[in-house]
This record gives sequence, C-alpha cells and structure tokens, in this order.
Amino acid sequence: RKLETTSAQNIEFLQVIAKREESIHQCQLRLEEKTRECSSLARQLEMAIDDAKKQVEQTRERAISRERAAQCKLLDLETQLSRTKTELNQLRRSKEDAQRRYESRLQDLRDRLEQSESTNRSMQNYVQFLKSSYDNVF
Repeated sequence: RKLETTSAQNIEFLQVIAKREESIHQCQLRLEEKTRECSSLARQLEMAIDDAKKQVEQTRERAISRERAAQCKLLDLETQLSRTKTELNQLRRSKEDAQRRYESRLQDLRDRLEQSESTNRSMQNYVQFLKSSYDNVF
C-alpha cells in the first residue's frame, strides 16, 4: 500500500512537474515573444528618434537659412535707406542752392527793374522838360 501510495504520489508529482515544465516552457515562449516585441519596439523607437533628430536638424537649418536671408535683406534695406538719405540730403542741398540762386536772380531783376523805372522816369522828366522848353521857345 505504501508503495502504491508513494507511486500514486510520484505520479501526481510527475504530473505536477510536467504541468510546471509545460508552464515554464509556455512562459519561456511568451518571454521570447515579448523579447522579440521589445527588440522590435526598441528598433522602432531608435528609428523614430533618428527621424526626429533629422527633422530637428532640418528645421534648425531652415531657421538658420531664413535668419541669414533676413539679415541679408535687413543689410540691403539699411544700405538702401542710407543711400536714400544721402540722396535726399543732396536733393535738399540742391533745392536750397537753387532757391538761393532764384532769390538772388529775383533780387537782381528787381534791382534792374527799379533802375530801369528810375531811368524811365528820368527820361520822361527830360522829355517833359524838353517839351516845356520847346513850348516856351516856340
């Protein structure tokens, strides 16, 4: 009986061991599957990180390029502004010079007109004098 009981226990233990081994085998298979899944996810993550780094680098390069273009445009605009200011100052000086010449010419013409009118009055007075003299003589 003891032998039978021990044999029955032995068989039960063997069945328990077999079930545990099967369970261990299933766990190992799941572990291998999860390991492969983790490796795949790790590769995908690395690829995603690499893609993100590339996008960041491209974005940074575009930003640098835009910054350079903006600086060049700003420099061009500043140069153009400087040229325009210089041209404006030259035009103002030219206008002032032209205005001074105009004023001088105008004053000269006024003086000549006044002198002409004075000469005209003198001549009219002389003619009047001559008329009176001729009237007195004849």
